[in-house]
Amino acid sequence: MRHLFALAATAALLAPPALAQSGHEHHHHDHSSHGHDIGPAGHTYDLRWIDAMVQHHTGALRMSEFVFNVGSPGVGALANTIWNEQAREIKAMGQWRKAWYPQAPVYPVTLPPGGNPNSLAALRRMSSAQIEAMQMAGSAPTTDTRVNWFLEGMLEHHGGALQMAHDALRKSRNPTIRRLAREIIVAQRREIIELRRMLRHDGLNKPAYTKYDALFSL
Repeated sequence: MRHLFALAATAALLAPPALAQSGHEHHHHDHSSHGHDIGPAGHTYDLRWIDAMVQHHTGALRMSEFVFNVGSPGVGALANTIWNEQAREIKAMGQWRKAWYPQAPVYPVTLPPGGNPNSLAALRRMSSAQIEAMQMAGSAPTTDTRVNWFLEGMLEHHGGALQMAHDALRKSRNPTIRRLAREIIVAQRREIIELRRMLRHDGLNKPAYTKYDALFSL
């Protein structure tokens, strides 16, 4: 079991936003099958975003583990970098969740359509299908296919994280969440460029590899 390195989180003890307690509340190689809708802005947005991003990062950890010791130049090192970065962020987000939302359930939550975005009572447990879609890990590769499976899959996976990061910049007022969103954009656009370089080295250069370039800007 790998050790999760702590991420410095000086703002972890910020007071949580006020919550309204009343109100109503794959066996598939295609990593592009996902749903990253966090829902509307509101008092529970940061909680929903944290839970979604933790699941998304967990998918990246699982994907990276398939190529830790692969012989292809640079692939294992990149996988380790991604694993370490996202494991630190998972730990930090867990700390923020406990500090800001001590009354929230321990399981990951989501807002159903039409739910009150300001009410903790309106949230529902994230289903296994929603978790699988958020993780975007796809089915396990074979030994022969794992390198390109990882490179193409992680490129698509990072694109999903860029979408979620921009969603946070549009909807969250929490400076800690906004800072993490900007850090995710900077890190993952750099890694997307590296993933594309590795794919070109293997003779692959598909138009789909550039479809997230519009999300590179902060």
